[in-house]
Amino acid sequence: ARTLNYTGTMVYHHGGNVETSRLVHLAEGGQEYEKLTSLDGPAREVIRSKEEVRCYFPDAKIVRIDPRTFRNAFPALTLEQQQTLSRYYEFKRVKGERVAGLAAEVVRFEPKDGMRYGHMFWSDAATGLMLKARLLSEKGDVVEQIAFTDLNLNAKIDREMVKPSWTAAPPDWQIKHVAATEVVRHETGWSASKLPPGFTKIMEGYRTLRDKRYPVAHLVFSDGLVAVSVFIEPLSATPVETGSSQQGGLNVYSMKTDEFLVTVLGEAPPATVRQIAQSVGKR
Repeated sequence: ARTLNYTGTMVYHHGGNVETSRLVHLAEGGQEYEKLTSLDGPAREVIRSKEEVRCYFPDAKIVRIDPRTFRNAFPALTLEQQQTLSRYYEFKRVKGERVAGLAAEVVRFEPKDGMRYGHMFWSDAATGLMLKARLLSEKGDVVEQIAFTDLNLNAKIDREMVKPSWTAAPPDWQIKHVAATEVVRHETGWSASKLPPGFTKIMEGYRTLRDKRYPVAHLVFSDGLVAVSVFIEPLSATPVETGSSQQGGLNVYSMKTDEFLVTVLGEAPPATVRQIAQSVGKR
């Protein structure tokens, strides 16, 4: 799917909100380029390449430049990953449906416990391109969904079509460079003792975050389909909010433990991120 050229309209549903965007994807010379333009709400244009992500906000006249690595709007899942996930999810093939006018193969991952969300994926039967993805709560309700409503596969696309509508740095705009927040892999001395079955540590180290004076301990746990991040930092004199919050399928839980602030976030149910946070401690 990463070698395809296509254009389409995507609709993102989350928390009662609906966002519509136009996506142009170009694969050229072994590289991927994307242009994502919001069609409703505040104007926004996102230009993605291997080197950086540029976000244009014309109403505020701001360009945000983020040196993050490239990531597709839709996830990809290999056959090997599907087989591994069968330990923690019931893998079901659902009767095929049409999405954006294309025949789609549908798979559903139903968790074998109440500690993770369910997932459904619709992929183009001919190319494997993900056409639709849905996140389901423990009760089967839709938490968030992203889907193409129209799609032109193998479209004729050139580099001009994935360039921004403005110059790289408009003269009267504010340019905000976001520093890369690479993780320095290192033992932190922290662990989480109550992880859902199948979640294992895939990363540990220290990360420098914006507005943080000192590096923050960062641990990442994954079951192969979703990841949960754990951040631990010393408490500062500035009051901080604790407790739960949610944005679409992303749940966050923060709490104070001794002289530290623990924050856990990920696409997992509120009870799961809270359980993980409450189990964080020194090794």
